[in-house]
Amino acid sequence: MAARSKGAHVSLGNPPADDTPADDRPSVGRALQQARINAGLTVEEVSSSTRVRVPIVHAIEQDDFSRCGGHVYARGHIRVLARTVGLDPAPLLVQYAAEHGGRPSPTPAAPLFDAERIRPEPRRPNWTAAMVAAIVAVVGFVGFTLFNGGAKDSGGSVAADPATVKPSTAPSKKATPGKPADPKPEQSESAIAGVPANKVTVKLTADHGQTWMSAKDHNGKLLEEGVLRQGASKTFTDSKRIDLVLGNAGAVQLFVNGKEVKNLGDDGQVQRLSYTKGDPVEG
Repeated sequence: MAARSKGAHVSLGNPPADDTPADDRPSVGRALQQARINAGLTVEEVSSSTRVRVPIVHAIEQDDFSRCGGHVYARGHIRVLARTVGLDPAPLLVQYAAEHGGRPSPTPAAPLFDAERIRPEPRRPNWTAAMVAAIVAVVGFVGFTLFNGGAKDSGGSVAADPATVKPSTAPSKKATPGKPADPKPEQSESAIAGVPANKVTVKLTADHGQTWMSAKDHNGKLLEEGVLRQGASKTFTDSKRIDLVLGNAGAVQLFVNGKEVKNLGDDGQVQRLSYTKGDPVEG
């Protein structure tokens, strides 16, 4: 009787649950699925909460971790899914490591790091191309500026060249006493002196070097602008007023209404002058 009670005591005691074979435990996927069902959650709700796509949730619950993209991602999915359905992820991660070859090797992280490190490298040719393009643009701009400046300078010199005075000198050679209408204000000092008093006449000569000059009439209309080379002359006439800007006043010989105006300024000095009819000193 005592032996029977002892045997009954053994059979009715707590079963050795810790000695239950591992095969009797639910798989990681089944454990997650059962916990989700017990929590009253759908796969779509779990996916929306965890940001794990629905097909991957289904696959994990079927113990198919091939769609996770590797052990690192599989462990991350198990961790977030377990927390969402109310399970402790630590035992599940240990079970996953035991069933799928242990903790994943850290070597897969190296390609990820390399990929992160290599990402900026394709940009280097872009920066190089941008630098080359910038250098080409600067060189092109400098070349264009030099060429354009030379063209403007040559254009100014043509405008201010003594050749422009030839139309005034040529008629003087061919003029006869019987043609008083031929003399013009820009011919010579004596001709300028004979200009009618109801006009203002200004003659510029780059006597001691070249100068930049600008001339406008009384309405502000630009009559001439450019470089007047040494030895070249320009004459301007208006009914009321002539406004001048001289970039190198010391190099200019100036006649206003037939009279020379002296002491215009020093070499390199910029002068703004305005003359009307009558005596230049008074004007």
